[in-house]
Amino acid sequence: MRILVVGGGGREHALVWKLRQSPRVKKLFCAPGNAGIAGLAECVDIAAENIPGLLDFARREHIDLTVIGPEGPLTMGIADSFSEAGRPVFGPSARAAAIEGSKVLAKEIMAEYGIPTARYRSFTDPAPAADYIRETGAPCVVKADGLAAGKGVIVCSTVDEALQAVDTIMNRRAFGAAGARVVVEECLTGQEVSVLAFTDGETVAPMLPAQDHKTVFDGDRGPNTGGMGAYAPAPVCTPEIFRFAREQILIPVVRAMAAAGRPYRGVLYAGLILTADGPKVLEFNARFGDPEAQPVLMLLESDLVDIMEAVLAGRLAGMKIRWRPGAAVCVVLSAAGYPGAYRKGDQISGLEHTPPGVAVFHAGTAFQAGRVVTAGGRVLGVTAVAADIPEAIKLAYTAVEGIHFEGMHYRRDIGRKALTRG
Repeated sequence: MRILVVGGGGREHALVWKLRQSPRVKKLFCAPGNAGIAGLAECVDIAAENIPGLLDFARREHIDLTVIGPEGPLTMGIADSFSEAGRPVFGPSARAAAIEGSKVLAKEIMAEYGIPTARYRSFTDPAPAADYIRETGAPCVVKADGLAAGKGVIVCSTVDEALQAVDTIMNRRAFGAAGARVVVEECLTGQEVSVLAFTDGETVAPMLPAQDHKTVFDGDRGPNTGGMGAYAPAPVCTPEIFRFAREQILIPVVRAMAAAGRPYRGVLYAGLILTADGPKVLEFNARFGDPEAQPVLMLLESDLVDIMEAVLAGRLAGMKIRWRPGAAVCVVLSAAGYPGAYRKGDQISGLEHTPPGVAVFHAGTAFQAGRVVTAGGRVLGVTAVAADIPEAIKLAYTAVEGIHFEGMHYRRDIGRKALTRG
């Protein structure tokens, strides 16, 4: 098979890494890719949101399967364009991907079908939003309705912070068009867990539960990022919680999407919070999480190509997905200043000395004068597999110590919650 992966981050590097292991793959492309992906696939200088350019490339190169990594092109309708052109594509349609592209839509579907989530109101005008916040008080969460690279969610401990969040999102348009509407919802407390699942629109096959670390500093402090690390499987997601997530959240939302004329095929990500009243949905994403994809895919034993073809053919019910024992931990190394303005162009050293059991997935890198340099806010995802979480943590941080670039920042507590549970 000839496969094209669309995207250029850590998630896409992990997808390329896993797809490369399939004996069925004869040629692998990635658009646009990055310096790390270039070692496994032929990188193509086409932006992930250049849908006509990608479709032309797929035709010209006789691509058998295109795998869409990021949410942007999915919400823009890349899967629709490929399907209409008769090109096999793994990823939901634009109408299905809207479950991530619009937090208001996701909330409305959950409310209609009784899927557990936080109480909320949505607004298209900042003045009523401000009045609602003054009326209901804090803490609360203010969310930009549209895509904001994982940064459009602001947790507010005071009314003043919430009012400022509305101003930042709706008046100052810190997240662009994503801030045309906001959702204001109650602030839920508890540990978070990410449950991703393959689905062909009927059958739902959950992956190993993972736990993301969204804020930039240790102890879950600081602003939200796209994710500073993740590990799997997350023990806080007990068999009972995992079953609840499948039967009361994932299956119902897939059925709800079909009933709404938005049949969902691909990977569905449920971001959950484990409250005293049970698991509730914080968000749905229309693709593999990043960085959750890195540890989850390192633990996937089955051939990813076979799974993706089963999804496209509507025969996921007959697929037995196998997972390797043990655990995986991903520590994200970010550039100085991230998630705000950050440095680029710093040389990265130590990549050639990765210990066994570790894969370094490139998230924001490029080649410059023959050297690998930083080119994004999240730069690398150092991911280790071991017999259990403590060993995987130790191995990941050992690998981190061997890597350096100017201003390198990372959290030092990835996976710690799994050690202190109970």
